[in-house]
Amino acid sequence: MLRQMLHIRRFEERASQAYQMQKIGGFCHLYIGQEAVVVGAEAAIEPDDYVITTYRDHGHAIVRGTSMNACMAELFGKSTGCAKGLGGSMHFFDRERYMYGGHAIVGGHLPLAARLAFASKYRKENRLTLCYVGDGGINIGSFHEALNLAQLWSLPVLYICENNCFGMGTSVDRACSSKEIAHRAKGYDMDFGVVDGMDVRKVREKIFDICQKMRKKPAPYFLEVRTYRYRGHSMSDPGNYRTKEEVEKYRKADPIDNYVQQLYAEKKLTEADFKQLDKEAKKLALESVKFAEESQPLPVEEVYNYTFVP
Repeated sequence: MLRQMLHIRRFEERASQAYQMQKIGGFCHLYIGQEAVVVGAEAAIEPDDYVITTYRDHGHAIVRGTSMNACMAELFGKSTGCAKGLGGSMHFFDRERYMYGGHAIVGGHLPLAARLAFASKYRKENRLTLCYVGDGGINIGSFHEALNLAQLWSLPVLYICENNCFGMGTSVDRACSSKEIAHRAKGYDMDFGVVDGMDVRKVREKIFDICQKMRKKPAPYFLEVRTYRYRGHSMSDPGNYRTKEEVEKYRKADPIDNYVQQLYAEKKLTEADFKQLDKEAKKLALESVKFAEESQPLPVEEVYNYTFVP
């Protein structure tokens, strides 16, 4: 889990640099600070479970097994990207690894998650769907529609709200009438819970328990994971709506630093081990930039080849 969190962090740092150098166009939403959420969740599920998420999707693709090279090439708009350079930052996709996006429309993927869960139940597969959504996405109409049907049809879908405290630049306290986001599930008679998203072990344990129950008896679940993003909403957002004191408070709860300290205390990791893991992550991230720079863009005549399915 530490290796995966480091891979995400170093990848995102290189993506930030590349964006500032104008090598990446369009939007770019970084996951720095939220690594423990997706890494903990991935450690609790099976490789063939479905995953679908929002436009802040780089970390989700990496933990599913999509290579850093394919992820960075996608950001660069190259044909070697995980969506052939056609999707960019907000539309990572890897069908072979059951990573179904990357969706730019806020809340638009919530019904798709219900559809994936319906398909696995219909086919009598022991397969779950994990659907990630931000705190800004829970006020969208499709949130109500998706959770209502998921509960009505007892679908094996886990809705994970990554509550990073802000929907773009608006504090969740100013946008959500519910003081406890998890309580939204009460309206659908759905089981729900809350977990500390800055502690990868707590995330893993919580989601593992939920998934074990769901496999025995299919039913949806709504989990609020309380986390924090250290960067702005996107690369174009300086984050001036936050105080330095607030950011520093959460910096002290860095999910990577905290996990490293836990492992040190348990004598499961040495400083030399950590340096080696971090060196490996930095090397892979740097190589991914080189790979993306040297890759070719998709030929113009092929742009529409992947728009429709015959």
